[in-house]
This record gives sequence, structure tokens and C-alpha cells, in this order.
Amino acid sequence: MGTGRDSHVFRGTCIVSQRLYNGFSPLWLWCKRLPLMDRVLSIPLGVVIAREKIDHPWQEYLWRPVAVFLNAPQAPPWRELRRDPAFVHYHAATLPLELHPKETAGYRANLIDGGPSVYVVLREKGEGAEPPIEVALVTASPHEAEAYGHGDGETVGAVAMPEAVVELMAEFVAEHHVEEVFVKRQRQKHHKAEEHQFGQEPLDVLRQRMRRTETKSRQDE
Repeated sequence: MGTGRDSHVFRGTCIVSQRLYNGFSPLWLWCKRLPLMDRVLSIPLGVVIAREKIDHPWQEYLWRPVAVFLNAPQAPPWRELRRDPAFVHYHAATLPLELHPKETAGYRANLIDGGPSVYVVLREKGEGAEPPIEVALVTASPHEAEAYGHGDGETVGAVAMPEAVVELMAEFVAEHHVEEVFVKRQRQKHHKAEEHQFGQEPLDVLRQRMRRTETKSRQDE
């Protein structure tokens, strides 16, 4: 299937070309013909990281994500985009934003929240590394994002999701989301001891038989 030199379609994965964001329907229809579990949508996003000067005795700069964008050019990481006395913006990396059929609950929550976000995970590199951080992951699921940022050297920042990605994610959720059916748990029936059976013999019958056996044993003595 030919979709231009910037598009690559792999078995089991739909990678949407940057030049198809205003007309991804042919590729999207092809994706929909894949088996359900193979319909993983992967969207390349450029990640913009800001290095900001801060007034802190032990830290000169703060690093944080400020944006993601489509049509990211092929370029070395940490390409400078904008410089100001107080900050520098870098195109730090281009990473795939992957949409998985089983994770639509998280994407749906993101859409319902009112301002859909892309969550960017930053991770500190080894001592002396320059720059001192790397972009580890981008995700559209707030549920997945919650799993990060708890350990040392890891932070998570939310940035605005491009409108074209919002539309694509909404279609993906509409296609794949299945509401989980709530099943009311039934109370287990508790049997009285007298009603409990060992094999086919009720407990009260067993007790009577044992008493008769004991009585007979005493009489035989």
C-alpha cells in the first residue's frame, strides 16, 4: 500500500503519515480492516522541551515539556527552536504516540476532561550528561501517565494535544471502546452446620451414627 515516502505501514501497526493528518481516511480505513488486536495506531509527535532559568541554590535550570507537534522534521535531537534570556526551547525528540484498543478507557477520560492532553515523561540521565534529561515516553492515557513520576529522576508533564490528534483519538475510541458490564456480586449462601454434607451424609446423621457406635462399644466391653 503506497501512502508516500513519509508513511510506513507495518504488519499489526498503523503508522499515520505526517502528511495525512488532514486526510487520513484511506489509511484509517485500511487500519480498520485489521484484526481488532492488531489495530494499534502510532502517531509521531515532536516534543518541545523548555530549559528555564530558576532562582534555586542547587539548581540552575528547570526542564519541562511545553508542547508537542505534528510534521516533525527529521533532525538530530535537541534542535534549538527559540532562545530568550530566560529560557530556551528545544525540539528534544520525536516519539510515537501509540493508541491501543485495550486502553480506550484512558483515552475516553482524556477526551471527557475538556482539554485533551499528551503526557510527556522526562527521565534524568547519568551525572554529567548534557542535556541532563531525556524524553522517555509520550502517552494519551492519564491512567498510564499515573504510573510514572513516582521514582527519583522521573517527572510527568501534560501539554495540549494537537486538534488533529484529538479528532483521530475520538474516532479510535468510537471504533474500539467497549463499556465494561457491571456484574453485581451475589451473596454466597451460608449453610448451617447441620445442613452440611460430607459426601451424601448430613452432619446430624453422622453424629447420631457415631453415638450409636460409641454406645455399642461400651456395651461390648
